[in-house]
Amino acid sequence: MDLDTGAAAIGVLTDPTRRSLYAYVAARGDLVGRDEAATALGLAKHTVSFHLDRLAEEGLLEVEFRRLSGRTGPGAGRPSKLYRRARRDFTVSLPPRRYDLVGDILAAAVGRAGAGEDLDTALADCAHTEGRAVAGQADGVPAPPGLDDLAAVLSGQGYEPTVEASVVALANCPFDALARKHTALVCGLNRSFVQGVADGLGCAGVTAHLEPDAARCCVTVRRDGQPAPAHGRAALDRWILSGGHWEVAGERDGIATVALLTCDGGQEMDRVTLPVDALPAD
Repeated sequence: MDLDTGAAAIGVLTDPTRRSLYAYVAARGDLVGRDEAATALGLAKHTVSFHLDRLAEEGLLEVEFRRLSGRTGPGAGRPSKLYRRARRDFTVSLPPRRYDLVGDILAAAVGRAGAGEDLDTALADCAHTEGRAVAGQADGVPAPPGLDDLAAVLSGQGYEPTVEASVVALANCPFDALARKHTALVCGLNRSFVQGVADGLGCAGVTAHLEPDAARCCVTVRRDGQPAPAHGRAALDRWILSGGHWEVAGERDGIATVALLTCDGGQEMDRVTLPVDALPAD
């Protein structure tokens, strides 16, 4: 749900009368008519009608017409306008959070792991697949898409992206609370999801990288060949603190390439570079 829709719907509940009516209808768990609500809350019927209709206009209530007498045919009277709580969810979060999205990814991966697939592999694949699905739902994306188009789609998922030269930086992590508690796990699937969005859009020659930073999302998208900033030791330290494993994948001219591995050391999630003499002691 976009911010405007959610804020408008929740905003109507700032009125205390409207809020009381919504709470009454929600607690009833069944269809409620104007007369019943007016009697229960001690309000004038015309006031109740106005506020119930406003709640329905914003999507907080659903409307149904039914004859309460149970009679049909001529003389049965006009159907009554009845209300029930809407089935849709309304959520406003600032900064944006998408715990529903990460929950879907985790549930799908656990299901596949239960069928015998490696969990880390399943997580990466489910996140990538979900990213491609998000890309497939995007409208008006030109061919071939650029980094600005990728940023627009990621913005809709709450990442708050900015594009500079050949880099898409993500100011916000939609999975923030989970990422802080389970950094290696969540940041790994986050990278796979963002890569899935890029691949699904058809963005050629771009790669999502893990570049942990306490002030923003751990993922940065770079055009292939674009060097990462020289903060490899800081990124490695944060990865180690999150429970992730690492190993040196290669050395050249005094620079080490370090693979960031999952908590069990079974899958490589990304790589960082740093001077050999800056490597942590074993």
